[in-house]
Amino acid sequence: MEFKVSKKANKFTLSMIVIGLLFTVLGIATGYSDHHFLTRFLSNGLINSFFFFSLALGALFFLALQYATETGWYATIKRVIEAIMGYLPYGIGFMLLVFFALTLTNGAHIYSWMDPEIVANDEIIQMKSSYLNPIFFWIRTIVYLGIYFLYWRGYKKRSLEEDRVGGTEIHFKNYKKAAVFLVFFAVFTNTSSWDWIMSIDVHWFSTLFGWYTFSGIWCSSMTVIVLLIIYLRKEGYLPKVNENHIQDVGKWVFATSFLWSYLWFSQYMLIWYANIGEEVIYYMVRIEHYKVLYFGMFLVNFAFPMLLLMSRDAKRNAGTLTVIGIIILLGHWMDVYIMVSGGSMGANAEIGFLEIGMLLFMAGLFIRIILNNLTKAPLTPLNHPFLDESIHHEI
Repeated sequence: MEFKVSKKANKFTLSMIVIGLLFTVLGIATGYSDHHFLTRFLSNGLINSFFFFSLALGALFFLALQYATETGWYATIKRVIEAIMGYLPYGIGFMLLVFFALTLTNGAHIYSWMDPEIVANDEIIQMKSSYLNPIFFWIRTIVYLGIYFLYWRGYKKRSLEEDRVGGTEIHFKNYKKAAVFLVFFAVFTNTSSWDWIMSIDVHWFSTLFGWYTFSGIWCSSMTVIVLLIIYLRKEGYLPKVNENHIQDVGKWVFATSFLWSYLWFSQYMLIWYANIGEEVIYYMVRIEHYKVLYFGMFLVNFAFPMLLLMSRDAKRNAGTLTVIGIIILLGHWMDVYIMVSGGSMGANAEIGFLEIGMLLFMAGLFIRIILNNLTKAPLTPLNHPFLDESIHHEI
């Protein structure tokens, strides 16, 4: 079945983009004279470009995981996963644009290690300068994004080819490449989270930070997948997808929410209990200036999935999954907001027209691109070797 974007969906996404732009312009007009404005503007650029890029990256990871484990149940929702990961090249473009702007402005007080004057007067940054310097940062970033792009393009190409020729050769090729990709992904999600997010608090580090960031990416991506499946079924598409598929994706949302919560608490408990000044400062800033948002974000991302997605019926209920999914996405956006703004803006951070506008703009663009991606191929793969198993999937 071919997907067509409805007029209602087009109007909705266009409205989000336009309202987002209007709010962003209003935020710029009312805040440009503030001497913290450049830092605030680029912080929001980093927050939103990273968050929506990570949703596509998480979908790419999940697809590779299904190939590597030779899973069968997911075949009927494969196009949904591919549509989400199809945002990846756009996400890469936004990430590069933000990093270019940060490099031109010597880090804009976000990446203080990019500012020669700050580095010259900071012994701790000097000790890290062999790793944290603009040239090596760009080399690593290009490698990360280049590998992600090449794997995305390869999976997209082979998926369309499989529709045409069928057989198992292409699937076996995906299986072998997925195994290699997961090795790259395991390393890159850690090191890139150090480079792009943790280096904002340049004096601080955590050995759990990479896994914590990865768990947020995974949970958010699974949430987008289940929301898109629910939307398509409501519109009369995906007739071969049943409640068993939805329950399985709901299980992933439930499980990854617990994984994220476990890593949040583990990182917090170990650092807070040790009470070492150079480590605990990360939490001191966030508790002092973001207490309600910080602990509220944790409770939302942990308690809502635990209380409302525990039962089998809840994981099959479109209304419950939709409400919880939207709450989870907002909670994980807030997590990224606090990670970035806590280090870059500190006590000067706020959520105003600029923050809301940039979020709405990027969200509208993200949804519009995904819906457009769905029109590029049949919603049900034509010759996937596990398609029949997926159609008859029962749990």
